[in-house]
Amino acid sequence: MKSSSTLGLRAARLALSTALVAAATAVFTIYIPATRGYFNLGETMVYFTALYFGPFIGAFAGGVGSALADLLLGYTVYAPATLLIKAAEGWAAGYLALKLTGREKTLKIFILSLIVSAGYLLAILIVGLFILSGEFEASFILLMSAGGVIHPLIWYPLAVLAIATPLYLTVKSRKSEGLLLLVLLLSGLIMVSGYFIYQQFILGYYAVAEIPVNFGQVIVGAAVAIPLYRAVRRLSAR
Repeated sequence: MKSSSTLGLRAARLALSTALVAAATAVFTIYIPATRGYFNLGETMVYFTALYFGPFIGAFAGGVGSALADLLLGYTVYAPATLLIKAAEGWAAGYLALKLTGREKTLKIFILSLIVSAGYLLAILIVGLFILSGEFEASFILLMSAGGVIHPLIWYPLAVLAIATPLYLTVKSRKSEGLLLLVLLLSGLIMVSGYFIYQQFILGYYAVAEIPVNFGQVIVGAAVAIPLYRAVRRLSAR
């Protein structure tokens, strides 16, 4: 009886996590005409499910949820690659988090966390100011669309908000939770490089232009996933 209830709980977590990833990827997309790149919020849930539920669920939800979103949005040519790339990204995020963030905080870890946070802040500003600013077209659930302009100045307060939780963890946590940011950035490199290889060498597209947009998804995904993970973990601990 106990094993069947445990199995049911795992199945529920898998289903919920997969649905969250698919929804975050498909419900809201942004097209930036200046770079001709599509931007979505899928990484937020890939990272959150990996951090909260671990590498197995992170891999399954990341791969299957993202591939389902590709099919729903009509990007069928990307679905097979997405299944593998996002699964690898989700597994890496969950695995590295387990291995790196439970250690006692040392001076080396503290300094490394500060360096990563500073680099992350700079990356947000560069990608925000030069890649994710200007005219955009946003689509909601494939039913509604709207256009507008993202003003470059908005990225300064957003960068401060994004770096707040990683810095807090770096300074206040007794464990090495400040490395969460490094974990997600390293995992994101799998996604960025995976799509570059697939687009450039399999599909034959000019894939260099997509790198900044994909990296932007990693940056925004980490900015949302880390505080969300912390908040949900605190609530579940009560």
